[in-house]
Amino acid sequence: MTKRTHSNNHRMPVNNHSGIRRVIPLNIGTVVFGILFLYLIVSAVSYATTRHVKSYRVTSGPLAQNQTYTGLALYQEQVVNADTAGFINYYAAENEKVKSGGIVYGISPSKTDRAPVTVSANTLDTIRRSMEDFSTGFNPADFHEVYSLRYSVEGAILDQNLGDKANQSGTLTVGGETISTAGADGIVLYRTDGYENFDLETLKADSVDEKNYHVKSLKTDQTVQAGESIYKLIQSENWSLIIPLTPRQIVNLSDTSSIKVKFLKDGVTQNAAFSILTAGDGSYFGKLDFSNGLRRYIDNRFVDIELVTNTRVGLKVPVSSIVSKEFYTIPEEFATNGGDGNEAGFLRAAAGADGSVQPSFVSTTLYEHKNGKYYIDDTDLKPGDVLVKDGGGSDRYLLNQKESLEGVYSMNKGYAEFRKVNIIDKNEDYCIVEKGTPYGIAQFDNIVLNASGVRESQITAQPS
Repeated sequence: MTKRTHSNNHRMPVNNHSGIRRVIPLNIGTVVFGILFLYLIVSAVSYATTRHVKSYRVTSGPLAQNQTYTGLALYQEQVVNADTAGFINYYAAENEKVKSGGIVYGISPSKTDRAPVTVSANTLDTIRRSMEDFSTGFNPADFHEVYSLRYSVEGAILDQNLGDKANQSGTLTVGGETISTAGADGIVLYRTDGYENFDLETLKADSVDEKNYHVKSLKTDQTVQAGESIYKLIQSENWSLIIPLTPRQIVNLSDTSSIKVKFLKDGVTQNAAFSILTAGDGSYFGKLDFSNGLRRYIDNRFVDIELVTNTRVGLKVPVSSIVSKEFYTIPEEFATNGGDGNEAGFLRAAAGADGSVQPSFVSTTLYEHKNGKYYIDDTDLKPGDVLVKDGGGSDRYLLNQKESLEGVYSMNKGYAEFRKVNIIDKNEDYCIVEKGTPYGIAQFDNIVLNASGVRESQITAQPS
């Protein structure tokens, strides 16, 4: 058998290259992408190595918050005791004023229903108005005020039935009930707390401590005994607050004789006469004397207040933002306007070809105007420049005098721009500067937080 051999005449092409080489086509898109990529790398490196300028947004207010205190309220108060024993009925509402001879309470020998009474039209109108006023401002959380309304209504009815006997000081007997009336004008309170006869000579540190404070209610639906405390009468609108003071506060308030007080309960402010007391145990207190406003706070023996001592209000900026910078000064009589008349500047003298003086207007940035002088930097005018007055004349001024201004660097335009400030108050961390000063700053401006190392016109990041 003959073996047939097949030869393959179709051979695979031979690749003479050891690898595949691809050529990236060079076109405009590739060039732009490369430039952007390079820009991003440069920007990232620049951001990582550049010193970043932090901003501060200017606010308005006092340099520091006023200090708050809890004061002990003292007033002229008299505790009234029962003349007889029996069941008590209240006719005056708590915290309400009564006039001298006004009905406060009555005592009966037995707890019986009262005889029917006739109410006049005038008394009925008075009761109706009282109920309308009560319903308008009623708050369920203050349900105890319902009892005050009840006492007011019963007192009005009793006043009517007493007739000519009403408004007589002392006691009256009506239908077997002994009626007690107020001996003087005042505010009625049905509680005691032990401070009724407080003597300032006994004042000590724990006198103004609320921890041991207790209130005793005098209201009862049981019988009372003769001589038992029934109510308290506040006879004057003059009252005082006693507040504890630290040695530092004494120094700050040593020259104070009158002070503004803000009551934290309702935000009302009043002026008070102020004096400093030294207690027997060596502690110090401030005494605030008022001539009105007692009724608003008579529910509280201890009253929270704020002494309004930080009265200097302006723009609040950090001390670290303040920088001192030198400027050239020019007498105001050399100033003029150029361009359309709105550009501030000066006339710089230059020698003409024939030797004559040829003034040229130079627009400048003004940083301050005080004491008859303008303050400029050396951006547009240079030291040694000679200035002349508008309108001619022989007066010349050589630019070489310097003075310093305090200011901050504004960041509003994206670069550091000096703005002068007038400091009116200062502590370790912040300054209070005047509002509305020319060439100055305004509330909500963004300024450089730390001015050290920042230079004029330095590019800053736009504040957010």
